[in-house]
Amino acid sequence: MKSSESFFEKVYEVVALIPFGRVTSYGAVAAFLGSKGSSRMVGWAMNQSHSTHKAVPAHRVVNRKGLLTGKAHFGGHEVMKQLLENEGFIIENDQIVNFKERFWDPSEEITDI
Repeated sequence: MKSSESFFEKVYEVVALIPFGRVTSYGAVAAFLGSKGSSRMVGWAMNQSHSTHKAVPAHRVVNRKGLLTGKAHFGGHEVMKQLLENEGFIIENDQIVNFKERFWDPSEEITDI
């Protein structure tokens, strides 16, 4: 990561690496970037990504319990759910079933950005 990159750009760089069929949390992205208390900032970056970074798989970022808390920012309350279901996720009551098994931790997977 270049030091001149904005926090949002760093978030987008990490989120772009989330593999198909996996999800991570706002907090895991923030912690990986050295800003453990900035999970809300990661959420704001995901909200903004819909208009500025369409290629960022924002649907793969959920809260620490696997809840689809960002669903309102996808142009319809069912879009985030549908995108995840297209990747094989089962969603019940806006929560990912087997969240822990599908969780992707950037600090365990990324060696260099």
